[in-house]
Amino acid sequence: MSLWRGLLRTSVGALLVLVLAVPARAYEVADDRGVVVSMQSPPQRIVSLLPSLTETVCELGACGRLVGVDRYSNWPAAVRSLPQVGGGLDPSIEAIVALKPDLVLVATSSRASERLRALGLKVLALEPKTGADALRVIGKLGHALNLPGSERLAQSIEEGVAAAARSVPSHLRGQRVYFEASPGPHAAGPSSFIGEMLTKLGLGNIISPELGPFPKINPEYVLRADPDLIMAGQRSTADLVARPGWRNLRAVQTQRVCIFDAAEVDVLVRPGPRMAEAAHLMAKCVSEKGAPAGATR
Repeated sequence: MSLWRGLLRTSVGALLVLVLAVPARAYEVADDRGVVVSMQSPPQRIVSLLPSLTETVCELGACGRLVGVDRYSNWPAAVRSLPQVGGGLDPSIEAIVALKPDLVLVATSSRASERLRALGLKVLALEPKTGADALRVIGKLGHALNLPGSERLAQSIEEGVAAAARSVPSHLRGQRVYFEASPGPHAAGPSSFIGEMLTKLGLGNIISPELGPFPKINPEYVLRADPDLIMAGQRSTADLVARPGWRNLRAVQTQRVCIFDAAEVDVLVRPGPRMAEAAHLMAKCVSEKGAPAGATR
């Protein structure tokens, strides 16, 4: 009996050595620039330079793999204690290299990609600009990090947005909205992920599609459109009614203006895993501030 046990232990030990000796199966991921990144094993030290990518990594269950983030990544709370390496467009290359990442996540608009690649780092450029992009990026990150759950996350987002849409009272659908994405003013056009969200909620958008996703507009444009409802962040509040003629807007006079705090703005302007929460914030705004039945034009 002891002989058989000895042989069994020897066989198991030999098998374990063999398994450990086999290198991890390599795989490839193509980023949004068409650059193919080869992975020998799932990355364990990740630097993220875009808040929506940071949030997606965490929602996929890999927050512990992050070793550095950009200065704007602030959710979930766990990432606030990580080293910051500058902004997404102007990161500190030296700080990133010092963290010894095996993968750096950047926006396609970042100018740092080529410099980081030249230094031998693996760089994945991903930038969701629409709702469909955000769901696609979730799947791509799930593949890059070799993590399950990306499909479930994408499905939960879609279901959450649909639930938010159902919560908008039928008599408030069709409201014409001006959504100020940032001071400037920069508006959210119909082709932006924010504009798409408004459409899914059954709302209109005063911005013409040909102006692009986030155009800088003349405040006179909003005066002429006279929206039913205004959505904006706190940073725009002081400037909003000080703009010439804006006190005469129907939305301002009837207090149909939703002002979102800084934390809510982060949710609203990041096309990532919190899009369902963003949809519910918009739906709540419509329900609480929307015009009574028959008041839309």
